[in-house]
Amino acid sequence: MIDRTRVQNAFHRQAEEYDAHAVVQKRVVARLLEIIAAAGGSPKRLLDVGTGTGLLGRTLGERHPDAVLACVDLAPGMAAAARRTLAGRGDAVVAVADAERLPFAAERFDLVASSSTFQWLERLDTAFAEAWRVLVPGGLFAFALFGAGTFRELQESYRVALAAAGRDSEDRTQHFFSADEVRHSLERVGFGVRALSCEEEVEWHSDVPAFLRSVRRIGAGNASPRHSAGLADRRVMVEMMRLYGERFGGPEGIPATYSVIYGVGAKG
Repeated sequence: MIDRTRVQNAFHRQAEEYDAHAVVQKRVVARLLEIIAAAGGSPKRLLDVGTGTGLLGRTLGERHPDAVLACVDLAPGMAAAARRTLAGRGDAVVAVADAERLPFAAERFDLVASSSTFQWLERLDTAFAEAWRVLVPGGLFAFALFGAGTFRELQESYRVALAAAGRDSEDRTQHFFSADEVRHSLERVGFGVRALSCEEEVEWHSDVPAFLRSVRRIGAGNASPRHSAGLADRRVMVEMMRLYGERFGGPEGIPATYSVIYGVGAKG
């Protein structure tokens, strides 16, 4: 179960550092923008859900200067950062709000976009239904989220270390949605699936502690309520780091793979 309060607090605390460390997240935004451009259309009312520091919203606003732009984020610190990013666009609305409870009337937007947000949900249906609700008929829902296979090197090493300690039942790694789960959720709430694809991004770090620090610096720690003590005790963590380096390390350091699911849904 995802603890949304922990997610909110973590991203709120790390808002000032986010842009300096969100290397993969910035690449994902750039790729999502390509996908949105390929989908075509000239939206007049745009919504960025989980805006973070406002990078996606700002670029969408630049590409559609006559459009009305709204952005929401669960974390107050992120919303404040987005307001600074969008300071040159006086008509932009930035609100602290939950993707599962959008503070907008029905059929308000032509395009709802979101990047690196929906992996922090327990279920996708509620947020996808909210995107459907606020879109006009014919509107597009374009998103990117980290899916199954993300951090697979960490998960494999951690599970082997747990098994070696006889503690298989204590797996505290995050569940990531599969592409099939994403597709089925889109279809359940009524979207026609225009596009759905998976692409990988790999980030290299000097060692496992450096990787774990980078994840914490963008607020993206494990958000399960039973994970407040971290992934495991020191003995298991030491073994996990040894296995990670042994199995996946090389001259460039250690890789951290992100499996990114990109989707475009259309409201009929």
